[in-house]
Amino acid sequence: MLTSSSLTGAVTWVEVGAWTYHYSDRGDYAWEQARNYCQTFFTDLVAIQNKQEIEYLNRSLPFHKRYYWIGIRKLHGIWTWVGTRKVLTKEAENWAAREPNNRRSNQDCVEIYIKRPQESGKWNDEPCSQKKKALCYRASCQPFPCSQRGECVETIGSYRCECYPGFHGPECEDVVQCTKLEPKGVRMNCSHPYGDFSYNSTCVFRCQEGFEQRGVDMLRCLPSQQWSADTPTCTAIACPALSAPDQGELNCSHLHGDFTFGSMCAFSCQTGFVLMGLESRKCTAMGTWTGDSPRCEAITCPVLRAPDRGELNCSHLHGDFTFGSTCVFSCQTGFVLTGLESHECTATGTWTGDAPLCKGRVAAQCVTGLGVTMGCSQVSWSSHSSTIACPVLNAPDQGELNCSHLHGDFAFGSTCAFSCQTGFVLMGPESRECTATGTWTGDTPQCKGRVLLKCASLLYQGELNCSHLHGDFAFGSTCAFSCQTGFVLMGPETRECTATGTWTGDAPRCKGRVAAQGVAGLGTAELLSRARELHIQLYMHLFLRGGVSSDGSRDALV
Repeated sequence: MLTSSSLTGAVTWVEVGAWTYHYSDRGDYAWEQARNYCQTFFTDLVAIQNKQEIEYLNRSLPFHKRYYWIGIRKLHGIWTWVGTRKVLTKEAENWAAREPNNRRSNQDCVEIYIKRPQESGKWNDEPCSQKKKALCYRASCQPFPCSQRGECVETIGSYRCECYPGFHGPECEDVVQCTKLEPKGVRMNCSHPYGDFSYNSTCVFRCQEGFEQRGVDMLRCLPSQQWSADTPTCTAIACPALSAPDQGELNCSHLHGDFTFGSMCAFSCQTGFVLMGLESRKCTAMGTWTGDSPRCEAITCPVLRAPDRGELNCSHLHGDFTFGSTCVFSCQTGFVLTGLESHECTATGTWTGDAPLCKGRVAAQCVTGLGVTMGCSQVSWSSHSSTIACPVLNAPDQGELNCSHLHGDFAFGSTCAFSCQTGFVLMGPESRECTATGTWTGDTPQCKGRVLLKCASLLYQGELNCSHLHGDFAFGSTCAFSCQTGFVLMGPETRECTATGTWTGDAPRCKGRVAAQGVAGLGTAELLSRARELHIQLYMHLFLRGGVSSDGSRDALV
């Protein structure tokens, strides 16, 4: 039932159950004064909860032409409920049409229209200095309501608890429970602020050395009665997979999975090979193997050399002169192999058989009177045997000869190289070799003159004296230059025709001398006239005779 009475002669109040609204009936206040008034005698300026509350106030309060202040104010540019410091949400707004308009940019406080003919119960922004009635409320929530696990919400005549996440019950006294965790192979440490495995319980997980965690480190019991993630697991740290070395074998034992923490691998080699490195390796907690990878190296045999006058041809399966290598011996022409033709490197590091030799064949010259009755190839000679020799070679004309002798001058195995002098070309083989039959390979080469480019014929005003080795103005031609009396040679005295068809040096010329007789004491005009006369004479000599001559006793260069 609604009742009305006077409080200290200044306040009119309406009580509904435990929650009451109050307003002053004797005076109006600015917004700050109104709030101080409400906080002094009651709780605060009214905080509107819902539309039903607005309807109740509009129905119960008397009309006042200046209307009533409510507990909304613009703080830092945002409309805020001052009692709870909560921002006014879009859903909770109840503005009148075209409001808030912030007229003159100073309307930071809010009034409510009570019993206004239009838009009754709506809000309007006003300057905070305006004076209006203070609309207050007295809260029905206790100082520590809802077990301190929820928010007390005032309702008309009562209140209700809006529990925080994780709590429930009329007074939020009950706590949400999550399933009990029992991980396997994982160390777990939990804290329970509201009871074992209940809301906000946290459990931290850790794996033993050599294992890595798959999943999050910590789980939390959520208000939904679910854990924040799946329980993590611990798996053995893996090392890179090992493989048997070439020509070797691998034998492993695994405690927690193939090639994981604690795995041990032993290495061995096949016959003919030796292990280089550790015999075993272990996978550590760091995910690495102890030591370095071993290898199997083929057992080595002593290095073989080709015999004198012989050759060596080897095939190596596992490296030079190692287990499995096979070497075949042969001799140069004119020599014969004594011993095994093929040797193989064994697993003991030795070669099969002894090293063979190449012995020289001898020329089977049948001497008269020895009474030989068998073929020369079957004869073994002693005092009358000698190394096979070839005829002595000479350098060709205009050429050179360069020989190397293995078994004596111009004997079996000797090789001779031929070359020609500049301006000549070799016709025939560049080299010849003395064979086991006492003859040279190929025919005798010759040096023949190249078909050379000729040099340009020289034209010269003085005297020209040429010598030609291979034809007029051809390669090797040399020309000497001189001048007639009264002229001086300017340039090289000789030029030679090269193999490229060009002359050495630049073309020389003869520069005439002029008589300086009687020049001294002449005036300028006479001197110029004399110079023109000499110039004309010199030109006529050049034109008529192809040269210039002068018999002056004292000469000067022109």
